[in-house]
Amino acid sequence: MRLMTWIAVSTLALFTGAAFAADKAAETWDGLVEVKAKRLDAAYLAPGADFRPYTKLMVDPTQAAFHKDWMKNMNDRRDLTRMVDSEQAQGMLEAAKTNFADVFHEAFSKAGYTIVDKPGPDVLRVTPGVVNLYVNAPDVMAAGRSTSYTANAGEATMLLELRDSQSNALLGRVLDRRETRDSVGMQTSNRVTNTADFRMLFKSWASGCVKGLETLKSVSPLPATLTPGQKVD
Repeated sequence: MRLMTWIAVSTLALFTGAAFAADKAAETWDGLVEVKAKRLDAAYLAPGADFRPYTKLMVDPTQAAFHKDWMKNMNDRRDLTRMVDSEQAQGMLEAAKTNFADVFHEAFSKAGYTIVDKPGPDVLRVTPGVVNLYVNAPDVMAAGRSTSYTANAGEATMLLELRDSQSNALLGRVLDRRETRDSVGMQTSNRVTNTADFRMLFKSWASGCVKGLETLKSVSPLPATLTPGQKVD
């Protein structure tokens, strides 16, 4: 998990506009402390943070980024008619952003949280990202295209940053790398199946985030003396 954590930490700077750094072997991060997380690869929380007041969410636009070698890897093994160009790649990123935002909003709305667009004393600001995205068989809709088969659609890492919406105080960051579900044997891969499989992955993340926030509310305020690896639920 340590290697994945460091990769995700460096990738986070791509969409936050800041050069975040972890120290002490990723046990702390911008004043946050890494704690044990049931549903996530890593969670960093602010000592003494209190999540009880938050009944509403202000969700920033979802950001997305491919794995740094994804396009090269795809195009190195494809003929000219099936190569992924920049416009097609950008379309896939936009689809990832839209689908993640849709399922994230839906999950929290169903859980009783109100999604708002202005700060407030009961509003938690969430900045989501889907990074290190790797689509195993991208569908470029090429003429005379051949059918692609894969065991799963691909993988990605979810990153979330949590802040108080009024003070902008940093309360937590969480990250989790997962693959989409495996099929029984190889399955046909196309734009429809890829979207469906990644959307299912996003739903799993959204559900886990809802449960995670409820857990944080139930144990708040967090200890003022959080130590690396401490269990908080």
